[in-house]
Amino acid sequence: MGPIHSISDVVDMLRRRARLIIAVIFVGSLLSLYAAMMHQHEYESHEVIQIARPVVSDELASSTVEGSAARRLQLIQQVLTTRGTMLEIIEKYGIYDDLPALKPQAKVTMLRNAIRIEGIAAAREGYADDGAISVLSITARMATPELAQQVAHEFGQRTVELSKQSRIENARATLNFFDAQKAALEQDVETLEAEIEAYRATHQLSLPGAVEARRDEIRTINDGLLDIARERIQIERAIELALQSERPATAERLRKDLGEQLATLDAQRDLLEERKYALERLIEGSPEVERVLGAYDRSLDQLRDQLAQVASRRNEAEMGFLIEAERQAERLMVIEEAALPDYPVTESRKKIALLGLAASIGLALALAYVLEWRNPVIRSADQMERELGFRPVVVVPFLDASAPRPSLWRRMTRRFRGSRAPAE
Repeated sequence: MGPIHSISDVVDMLRRRARLIIAVIFVGSLLSLYAAMMHQHEYESHEVIQIARPVVSDELASSTVEGSAARRLQLIQQVLTTRGTMLEIIEKYGIYDDLPALKPQAKVTMLRNAIRIEGIAAAREGYADDGAISVLSITARMATPELAQQVAHEFGQRTVELSKQSRIENARATLNFFDAQKAALEQDVETLEAEIEAYRATHQLSLPGAVEARRDEIRTINDGLLDIARERIQIERAIELALQSERPATAERLRKDLGEQLATLDAQRDLLEERKYALERLIEGSPEVERVLGAYDRSLDQLRDQLAQVASRRNEAEMGFLIEAERQAERLMVIEEAALPDYPVTESRKKIALLGLAASIGLALALAYVLEWRNPVIRSADQMERELGFRPVVVVPFLDASAPRPSLWRRMTRRFRGSRAPAE
């Protein structure tokens, strides 16, 4: 138990510790007033952005930008809160110019803490959460209403512009990718077609459908060789008969003429035999040529199929790019611009001063109670009866034998009278 047990004890404690209590309350009040005067008001401004649904249905023409809106907005928020972007906004609006000793990194950290970007999820369709966001709220907390409005609007505009640019860049990158794929496949098709043409030109006698024609040609050549052989036999018989029946001079002349005919027939025979040999070689190699040409045709068909698929996807990518460029896909729209705040969001100075005064009073009373508790002196008959169990017979009051000290008013009036006495 402590020394305070009744209202009279509390009154006695307040009377004994009045100087301490008044001093603590006075000092605490001064500190509270100083804190209230030094307290800086802060204002908040909000800009609300709506994630609008696509104008053109995905079933008719879908955009090439994939992924949930929450992830895309998260990437945009990361770009907005980079050091370079923050310093650019700080320099543009002169934020923290009243703090010249503040380092750039400290300014960036303070601005990051002053900006709050929150997304409100869209209503779910069924039980699946597709990460869709319906509204995005950007809040700026600054020292002045004008600055809060400007910073919130700046971040809102940058968010809309970054969303637009990122979607267009993604659509353009997709279109460029399919353009490059299409060009590469077209080049491969042209190269393969040229290679096939060169191979066909090299093996033109073994083209499909020409084997039977070459065999007919060989039979024709054989017939020609047989005719040449017959003519040669006839000429040789004629030479023999001329040598036997004609005069030597006539026989010699006939032999020379018939010899030239034999030479001509030999040249024709050699030419036909050479042609026949070439045709036979080509006919023997035709299966291998057909196999190579079949492999070429299969490769060409595969490339053309890939080219058709890439061309189709390229057309879809081009349509998606046009949709993004015309802003017919999902887009951000400012539905509530940042307004000039009317009241600060921080505590009022009067409230801070009253709270400080209340805390000072509580601290003074607590300190007085602690001092009473650390010095438990029996000061009244009631305390002696409560603590020791018996009541004193005589209670002698405290008598101060020293001369009473005049009050401040009496000392001032006495000094004033003394200063006027010589003049009278």
